[in-house]
Amino acid sequence: MMNAKELTVLEQEEGDMNKRRTMMALIICISLMVACFMYARAEQYKDPDEPEWQHKYMVDELIQKYANDTKCRDFSIVVYRKGETKYYGDSKALYQIGSMTKAFTGLAVQKLINEGFIDEDGLISDYVPGFTAYYKAEEADISVKDLLEQKSGYTNSEKDYPSATEDMTLTQWAESISGRELKYRPGTEYAYSNTNYNLLGLIIEKVSGISYKEYMESEVLRPLGLENTYVGKPEEGRIVEGTRLGFRRVFDFPMAVREGSIPAGYFYSNTEDMGRWAQIWLNSADIPAAFEEPLAKIKGELKEEGDYYSGWELFEFGITGHSGGTANYSSRLVFSEQRQTAVCVLSNLNVAASTDSLCNGIYDINTGKACLRLSGDIWTVFDLIFSTVTLCGIVIFAAMIIIKKRAVLMVSDLFMLVLLVSILISFPLIFSADMKEIMFIWAPWSLTAGLAVVAADIAAVSIKLLIGRKHADNNKRGEG
Repeated sequence: MMNAKELTVLEQEEGDMNKRRTMMALIICISLMVACFMYARAEQYKDPDEPEWQHKYMVDELIQKYANDTKCRDFSIVVYRKGETKYYGDSKALYQIGSMTKAFTGLAVQKLINEGFIDEDGLISDYVPGFTAYYKAEEADISVKDLLEQKSGYTNSEKDYPSATEDMTLTQWAESISGRELKYRPGTEYAYSNTNYNLLGLIIEKVSGISYKEYMESEVLRPLGLENTYVGKPEEGRIVEGTRLGFRRVFDFPMAVREGSIPAGYFYSNTEDMGRWAQIWLNSADIPAAFEEPLAKIKGELKEEGDYYSGWELFEFGITGHSGGTANYSSRLVFSEQRQTAVCVLSNLNVAASTDSLCNGIYDINTGKACLRLSGDIWTVFDLIFSTVTLCGIVIFAAMIIIKKRAVLMVSDLFMLVLLVSILISFPLIFSADMKEIMFIWAPWSLTAGLAVVAADIAAVSIKLLIGRKHADNNKRGEG
């Protein structure tokens, strides 16, 4: 029979054993949970070549984040992957595709080069008689290749090289910029410019003898089976109107398409056609033989990361693509012939950085990478900032009525004046456009409202200071 001490030791040992069993069971449970989690992650990131691979929920999450962050209300997406096509949104809705237009212009030029109508080393003046350009006050020769590679010496500065007005033809616009000074010597520096591709559009007109629109539709778009891609705004189909951001909302913002700017950025299309366009570049679509050599030539010129040619840029990992951004639309298309994968996003809001990020993210997901990050666009950031500025300006306006201390009024007035002047000076330099264009075309409505409220505050405080000064002077004269 055990004594009390031995019984206590036995109970203690039994208790320790129970603790160890409990701990072991806990460890086993945790291990099983970790194993299940790791298995789920492995399934999530399994080889994209396996047919059952899907990341639909990741794409849906990224799309929802884009809608929430940008407030964009209309956008359409097409994903092509190894013979399968997936659409998000309305695949028939027509959007302005912005600078993705350049690839169509570039292909047309390449086709004309292949047919012997254009010489890649030929000069602009060979096709547009009388056209001139200068570098350091000396006449400079700009070749067709310089235009295709964005190495002409022109930049995207609207001050230096203004876009066509609404009533200008391509020829009239070219006359308006002929004789201007170039920023760089032709053929030496890359500088993205819409001017280059509008000049290419004019060259197409000159050598074909018909309008740019007629040539593109009859010789490029319809032969390639692109029935829903239009040169300028179409007269039929479901057109998604462009919008503009303001106070974390979007507002309808229609803009006229200018004939003299179409070759660089004003085609309309839908994701059905953009899916076929991508397949053409992936060599996965039947096309007329006349396009085989031009397509091969363009691809052959894109050799190293950063190369730009004929409306396409080569990115890392062999990805080719281009973005588009106008005042009321944004878009992007990327593809990899090696992976037989392409993604295109069309949006009716100017949030180019976020649209690029959405397109890149969906491409990453469809090629075996996890990507739930979405870049913020500068106009989205500005909308947040100037919505706050507008609200604060209204509060300040009300406060200035109550405040009587002259020192406070003077400091407030000086601060707002410095803020307003800084914006009016810096923004045209940053965006290479005049302030009127920034306020009423490109930036969110909140920027326009914010600057107007700040200007009103400055005026109100200045008037109050002047009135106060006048009363003070009258009081002094009265006392005297």
